[in-house]
Amino acid sequence: MIKPFTPNDLVRYIYQEMPEGEQELLMQALHGNESLMQEYVEMLSTIEQLDQVRLQPSDKIVKAIKEMAHSTGLQKV
Repeated sequence: MIKPFTPNDLVRYIYQEMPEGEQELLMQALHGNESLMQEYVEMLSTIEQLDQVRLQPSDKIVKAIKEMAHSTGLQKV
């Protein structure tokens, strides 16, 4: 009987947080279960997209931080 793997298991596999023996079982499950493989591919795609996101604070937030630093006597930013 093949162990049922969860999305959390896929995340552990992707980030190499899974013991080697369990990795082998998951790879076998991926080869034998099309829906699990699809979920794995979608996770990889999502991670790749997230890695490309560059977040920047708005000018309003930067200004508020600078004003707070100035009012508290902290070193200029």
